[in-house]
Amino acid sequence: MKKEKSRVVYEVEEVNNFKELINRAYKKFPENTAYKYKIKNNDEVEYVTKTYSQFKEDIEALSTKLIEMNLSGKKVAVIGNNRYEWCTTYLAVTTGGMIIVPLDKALPENELQSLILRSGAEAIVCEPKYIDALSNLENSKLKYIISMENTEKENVLIYDNLLQQGKELIKQGNNSYEKVKIDSDAVSILLFTSGTTNISKGVLISQRNICSNVTAISNYVKMYPTDTLLSFLPIHHTFECTITFLFGIYHGVTVAFCDGLKYIQKNMNEYQVSVFVAVPLVLENIHKKVWKGIEEQGKKGLMKAMIVITKLLCKIKIDIRKKVFKPIIDNFGGKLRVVFVGSAPLDKKIIKGFNNFGVDLIQGYGLTETSPVVSAETDKEKRPGSIGLPLCNVQVKIENPDEKGVGEIVVKGPSVMLGYYENEEATKKAIRDGWFYTGDYGYLDKDGFLYICGRKNDVIVLKNGKNVYPQELELLLNQVPVIEESMVFARNKDSMDTTLCAKIVYNEEILKNIYGEKTEEEVKEIIWKEVKEVNKTLPDVKHIKEIIVTKEPLAKTTTQKVKRYEEIKKSN
Repeated sequence: MKKEKSRVVYEVEEVNNFKELINRAYKKFPENTAYKYKIKNNDEVEYVTKTYSQFKEDIEALSTKLIEMNLSGKKVAVIGNNRYEWCTTYLAVTTGGMIIVPLDKALPENELQSLILRSGAEAIVCEPKYIDALSNLENSKLKYIISMENTEKENVLIYDNLLQQGKELIKQGNNSYEKVKIDSDAVSILLFTSGTTNISKGVLISQRNICSNVTAISNYVKMYPTDTLLSFLPIHHTFECTITFLFGIYHGVTVAFCDGLKYIQKNMNEYQVSVFVAVPLVLENIHKKVWKGIEEQGKKGLMKAMIVITKLLCKIKIDIRKKVFKPIIDNFGGKLRVVFVGSAPLDKKIIKGFNNFGVDLIQGYGLTETSPVVSAETDKEKRPGSIGLPLCNVQVKIENPDEKGVGEIVVKGPSVMLGYYENEEATKKAIRDGWFYTGDYGYLDKDGFLYICGRKNDVIVLKNGKNVYPQELELLLNQVPVIEESMVFARNKDSMDTTLCAKIVYNEEILKNIYGEKTEEEVKEIIWKEVKEVNKTLPDVKHIKEIIVTKEPLAKTTTQKVKRYEEIKKSN
């Protein structure tokens, strides 16, 4: 597809498949550190680094061994934390003519077993904790269980052993890996959506789908071989997999693996992280912690004054934000320069808050079915509140727009999936005349920036025909200091009315600091008053009439999206 040249910020080299991607990184950045991670042995911690040369060598060795095990053309699943073995497995499988099946590490045992059966995977590379659930699985095609770590369990192969055997095969002249010809347009990835409903679909993706996305994002945003990315979102998901893992390889960056969500700040300091990929919830929490620290030091007034001054200086091309706000940036390692954020709309206040400290936020939007990015802000063009411009090789249009221009976002381009696995009916419904129907509502402004209003299935249609987008109300509610998160949904009390209800999770610590000790009833009354203040900013039809108050976090997918179906079922 022809690129929209007017949007291109950087001219870049295109790659069509993962072999081209790896070979490019090897030629351009052979001695760059590709990965940096820890190996824990009792109380001792060993830091390991892998160069792009070593990474390529390990991929080729593992793939050679898998080919020798007669897995060519077969499906190989992978499940585990974000780690080096996961990355090498993904690329060894896909560049060796096999199909990778990345699975969600948070799956309960029965769902993991179900997806192994549905996928028809003949091998799985996993962490030891999953082995029991996979052993003796009835009616399964599974021939090999490969553990990422040493284990005493029977009938289990060890990743390190296969790696060494693959290296030995290559030394002996085995060139089966070199002979593999990649069909860039063939199915290479089978990815099951985590979804915010109870249905999991298998998405069929080609290497060209993802590589077209990697190069198009590179047309918009500059990354440097000196950058270090922190990988902490679940790597099986296309957002993390494409942006941190594969986009990172394209630019020769170093990827460091996070020890867990609660260690983000510690790891950012430890690895001197300059770039990371996040979801709104993570950024909202970081923003709240930063301002809480500023207030505790009694510097809120001074900080606000310095923000005004630095913004004025930026207007005359004098940018001293990194110097003025160095103590804040130092809390995150001192090198942080850009954050990619997607998965859900982010409050403008949070975007501007990070920008005020000299950290760029790149808002984007995408879906598993679009490999994943559809639109993103660029290094030159940003519009807080939008989800950026359609990528230069992607077409976006709004289907059946209403009087405000809001309709379903539909997409055409090389990153659109091949279809749904064993579900022709769903494929025909989703892809029509080459256009993928996203199921998201949004609009384009006069400059071509895309805005998202919410999921088509989540839109609440009132009796007067007006549409209410829950995410719009949730963004307003979440600005209230005592509200940690919220979910707005419809409750039909009778045939004549649709009641807007909000399930609200409050921050117990903040509420206690502001109001002191309170009973459950008093807490609900405090929050109800806050909701009424939000209602005053809205037209009557959008007023929230009922609230459910809780301290328990909302149920979420591993990418921190609220499982609306599950929460609504619990609340009705």
